[in-house]
Amino acid sequence: MNIKPDPVAQRSGELFNQGLCCSESVLQAIAESRGIESELVPKIATGLCGGISRSGNICGAVSGGVLAISVCFGRSQPGESPDENVRRVRAFLAACEAKFGSTNCENLIGCRLDTPEGRRFYKEHNVREKCAGFTQEAARLANQAIEQSASAPVTPPG
Repeated sequence: MNIKPDPVAQRSGELFNQGLCCSESVLQAIAESRGIESELVPKIATGLCGGISRSGNICGAVSGGVLAISVCFGRSQPGESPDENVRRVRAFLAACEAKFGSTNCENLIGCRLDTPEGRRFYKEHNVREKCAGFTQEAARLANQAIEQSASAPVTPPG
């Protein structure tokens, strides 16, 4: 079986390897793939890196995916329904949970980046490689959530 590489996932990996963080890389790759240009991208995702400012909370790659879905399906006006965005984000979160086993940064990487011990662990155990994988897969799953028809579920690969 010949599986075609996902260009959005590849691009998020490139951006991550160039120095953007997980959340920035996912948002930027999806924005680029949709022709979205803004001085706010990837800037608005910076505070989400490392599980929200290195606090070990929700994975930054996952948060970047939520932002990307919201850029495409979020509301522009108060009277608009958020339902389609909510459906796609929840499907994306479920797909990430199924694929990764958690959406919590500390659980995924085994350390918190807001402590000297956690940063040392991150470097000594080359956790950045693990984060690169989460970044690429979150970009793929978020892009899938964006491309799915309104009624189709978003699912991780088998």
